[in-house]
Formats: sequence, structure tokens, C-alpha cells
Amino acid sequence: MEKTIQTDAGINIQPLYTQPVPMDELPGEFPFTRGIHASMYRDKLWTMRQYAGFSTAEESNKRYHYLLSQGVMGLSVAFDLPTQIGYDSDHPMSEGEVGKVGVAIDSLEDMEILFKGISLDQISTSMTINATGFILLALYIALAKKQGVDIKKISGTIQNDILKEYAARGTFIYPPKPSMRLITDIFDYCSREVPKWNTISISGYHIREAGANAVQELAFTLSNGKAYLQAALEKGLDINVFAKRLSFFFNAHNHLFEEVAKFRAARRMWAHITQSLGATDPKAQMLRFHTQTGGSTLTAQQPQNNIVRVAIQTLAATLGGTQSLHTNGYDEALSLPTEAAARIALRTQQIVGYESGVPDTVDPLAGSFYVEALTNEVETKAWELIAKIDAMGGAVSAIEQGFVQEEIARSAYKYQQQIENGEKIIVGVNKFTAAETSQPEAFRIDDSIRQVQSERLQALRARRNNAVAQALLEKIAATARTSENLMPVVVEAVENYCTLGEIADALRKVWGEHK
Repeated sequence: MEKTIQTDAGINIQPLYTQPVPMDELPGEFPFTRGIHASMYRDKLWTMRQYAGFSTAEESNKRYHYLLSQGVMGLSVAFDLPTQIGYDSDHPMSEGEVGKVGVAIDSLEDMEILFKGISLDQISTSMTINATGFILLALYIALAKKQGVDIKKISGTIQNDILKEYAARGTFIYPPKPSMRLITDIFDYCSREVPKWNTISISGYHIREAGANAVQELAFTLSNGKAYLQAALEKGLDINVFAKRLSFFFNAHNHLFEEVAKFRAARRMWAHITQSLGATDPKAQMLRFHTQTGGSTLTAQQPQNNIVRVAIQTLAATLGGTQSLHTNGYDEALSLPTEAAARIALRTQQIVGYESGVPDTVDPLAGSFYVEALTNEVETKAWELIAKIDAMGGAVSAIEQGFVQEEIARSAYKYQQQIENGEKIIVGVNKFTAAETSQPEAFRIDDSIRQVQSERLQALRARRNNAVAQALLEKIAATARTSENLMPVVVEAVENYCTLGEIADALRKVWGEHK
């Protein structure tokens, strides 16, 4: 009896692929299966970003300058949990979490320190922030103005993808409807004021990290994307304008060929989704995406093995045509990455970019019977899952009904079972194990940071014009009760040193919290 081999998404792998696949598609043309640019990396490599942020703004600023000196092309900011869920560092809920999984940002003062010596018109910045994404965007705009930079020229991305927070990650604040209103306010504001800014990065990354397989990551992410398109259309926005500034964020997992197929299928599917909703401009039909190598694939056992895993995932992302990439540090199963681990991660991208030959031709795996068949199978299975979500009333309804969460949980359980029963081999974990003689030195964040941030907040509140700050916070609450765009007043508030927690609280009073 012939052995059955399947990918994690349940796709059967044939022993041999011999069926020719018609290849009349060109890269840079609808439906963009083969890439969104005709020449892809022959003209310009993907943006090499390294995700970083920890402790205080001063400490993160030092790491950014280090990464820039090592050849990073774009910054990617990690924020601590209090910043992500709208609490200032001195709030009781922040205790034990300040500066731990990212940098603590409480006010424009912190933002000024974070980007000290870095001109915002010289760099593109990605910010992994969702529930408070509107505040961080306002802070970035206010900082650009302080630097004397034309905000029409600043470029970057805020993640701003709240739907996957309800389904997979958990850093939400407000209920879904007002959260969707914040997102469409950002689409509208940026299309007029900050036209080069990517207003959302629709994230499959965290869906995959929560335990989804490649097909689920693709289907749930594109369904969320579709929900954002529909919300913006309902608000009367022009899809040919706002859809150009949507980007995606995917995971690069270990199965090299399934991941390449996923990226190729994603572009083709999104082109058809946008077209079906009225997009006629090719730039509004293109799926542009950032990739991060899979954090959940990294092991605490034999951590140096992770260097090889990250290299394979880097190949998956680049052979699949990513626009930008972050590679994980090999020590991230143990702690935040050390400088040495961050450098090896960046060098992995640089070696693939400059030494491997991957960028020399567009879509290097195109025409492979195997890859083309996998691309088609991933797409077919993803459409089947999207059809189920559509039948429930779309992504928001499917999340509210718990369907997405249940599917992810089932997939995660199956994957873990396969590891535990030895069906799936993880090198160094359930096979080829060895007694650990030494572990790399872990990077630790001191709890005293909360004290530093609290003192800074106290001094800030003592010297700002509190009457103006209070009036602006009241104006934010009043605007939230109307259909007026919230972004202008939020920008004005941060310029007058209202804090992130104060702004989040002003809206909590109006909208409540999602439970």
C-alpha cells in the first residue's frame, strides 16, 4: 500500500507530479499569482525589517540605531502590553508588564525619544499595534510635524487589524462595531492627509501562531480583509483609493512548498475579491504583504537549530514574493532576542538576498508541477472555508459565533497531538534530543522601568496645559458619539500631550469594553 503524506493543512502530496500546468500569466498583471511587480527583486529587494522594541524609548532607540547600522531597510516597532491595550505605564493594570514584550509608549514625549536621531522622511516604519493603532498613528503624525516633515511624504504601516484580535490574539479594548468605525476613520483620514501610509496590515500571522494551518491562515485573513473592504464601502469610501493602502501580514512556516503555494494563492484570491467588490485599478487589486518567520516553530530545546528553521522560512517568503520580511532571532523561544541573535537573523535575509540567486528571476518556482498543483489546492480549500464564513454573514459574524476560534483550536490540538505521538517530528524536541549543556544568555527586562515611566508621566502632567488636555479628551468623547472622523481631534490631543491611556479611557466611557 502506498504511503500517504499530507501537509499540515491536509493536502495530499503525490509521489510525483507530471501534469503540465498552463502558464500564460505574467507577473505584475492580474491576478498577480506570480508577483505584483513585473521584475520583482531583480530591480529592488524586499524591505529587510527587524521587529524590535523593549524597555523604555531610550533603550529601543539604541537598538534601532544598531539595526540601521547593520543594514536594516525599515523599522518595525513592538509595543508592550499596556500600550497595546490602552493603559499608561502608571496604571495598576500595567504592573509587571511595562516594557516587557515591547517598548512602553505613553505620550508624544516617549515617541520623540524613540525616534531620536531618525528622520521620519528617511525611513519607513511598521507598527504592530491594533486596538490603540489610531493613537500610535496620531503620535507618529505629531512627531513628523515636530520634525518639520511633510506628513504627505511619511510612509509606513500600522497593523490596525482588530478582527484577528477577537479571533486569535486578545489585545482588543472596544466592542467590534466601534472598533470597525475607528478603522474606517483611519482609512478615510489617511487617504486625504497621509496618502503614503498603509492604513491596515491584515494579519494572518497571529492566526497561524494561535494554531491555524496554512489554508485556515489564508481563508480567515482574506475573509477579514473582505470585511474591512465592505465596512469602508458602506461608509462611502472609494475602493480604488483606500484599497491601495491595505497590506497583509503572513507567517512563514516550515513547509517550504506549501508556504510558497499559500503566498501565490493569496495574491490570486485577493485580486478576485477586490475585483468582485468593484476595484478596477490594478494597484487596488494587488495583495502586498509583509512576512515574519514563524515564532511558534522556534524551540527552546537546541535553540541554534532555529537558525536553520528561520533560513528555510526566509526562502519560503522570498520564493513566494513577499514585499518585506522580518526574521526571528534563534533565541526567541527563551526571551526577547539578544543583539547577536538579531544580527544573525538579519544576516540570514542578507545572505538569501545577495548570495543565493533567489532574486535573479521572477517567481523562481513557477511552472513546477508540484508548486502549481499545491497553489491550486491551497486556493480551492481556502475558497471552501471562505464560503462557509460568507454563509454565516461574513468574518465579523463568524468570529461572534465562535466558528473561527473553534477551527483554530481544533487545528492547534491536532498539530500538538501529532508531535506528542511522534507522527510529526520536531528535531531536538521529540527526536534527535540531547542533554542541554548550556543555554544562550537570555535577554531580561528590569521591572524598574515602570518606575521610570511613571515618574516621566508625573512630570509630563505637571508641565502640560491640563485645561487644554482635559478639553480635548472631552472633545474626543463627544466626537465618538457622532459619525465625525475621530482622527483630527486625536492628533490634536497627542500634540497637546494627552496620554495614550487618557485617550483610550475617554473612548471606554462612551463605548465600554468588549468582554
